[in-house]
Amino acid sequence: MSGNPDAKTLDLTLKVWRQEGPDAPGSFQTIPAKDISEDMSFLEMLDIVNENLIADGEVPIEFDHDCREGICGTCNLMIDGRAHGPEKATTTCQLHMRKFETGAEVVIEPWRAKSFPIIKDLVVDRSPLDRIVEAGGYISINTGAAPDANLIPVPKDTSDAAMDAAACIGCGACVAACPNSAAQLFTAAKMQHLNLLPQGQPERWRRSEAMVETMEDFFGSCTNHGECYEACPKEISLDYIAYMNRDYAMSKFKNRKLAGRN
Repeated sequence: MSGNPDAKTLDLTLKVWRQEGPDAPGSFQTIPAKDISEDMSFLEMLDIVNENLIADGEVPIEFDHDCREGICGTCNLMIDGRAHGPEKATTTCQLHMRKFETGAEVVIEPWRAKSFPIIKDLVVDRSPLDRIVEAGGYISINTGAAPDANLIPVPKDTSDAAMDAAACIGCGACVAACPNSAAQLFTAAKMQHLNLLPQGQPERWRRSEAMVETMEDFFGSCTNHGECYEACPKEISLDYIAYMNRDYAMSKFKNRKLAGRN
């Protein structure tokens, strides 16, 4: 937390979604947040609010967090109607309170998507994203040891594109922001960072078909609103959705052809 003695302090009014459990009714609770340093992160602000709630004998707000470094993707909050808040390309844990004005009312909600049922308060179940990765977001063939893999020549533009896709932290903001609760951007990123590399080619078509069809079991369809890109804290390009659609269409042909040989 901030040790800057010159940092300004804010007084805020929080409207926080509170829900005891998946089947319990939920509602907004108004909670004051006083003397909040502008140098604090949004999650540090919630820590202070929870300490005050506990001191008053009240139940603290449940919210997800882990690394607090913009890497793990667990800080999934809708802040004033925007996934991760008002700062573009920023996770909730990296959002600083200087982005808010003193006296402001801040609305805090969980991800709003049928595929992400609420567990409690601001915590949702994002395990459907795990089902997509389990369907094919890995390389299971033997690619040898690290020195062997490093001997495989990979064009720089290919490695750069794969690394850009691999930047996805799986936070689910793309799903929460999409009017259809679609997960195309997440799925495309997790698929293409493997499909683009030489090591991913042996399982490319099986992976493409399995991941897309698993996605369709849980999530809505993409209709090109582009909200996923706008909400993504890592700014994953919409181009990857086009690559995914191309590979999925090709996989239906390739896999049918391979099945005919068996």
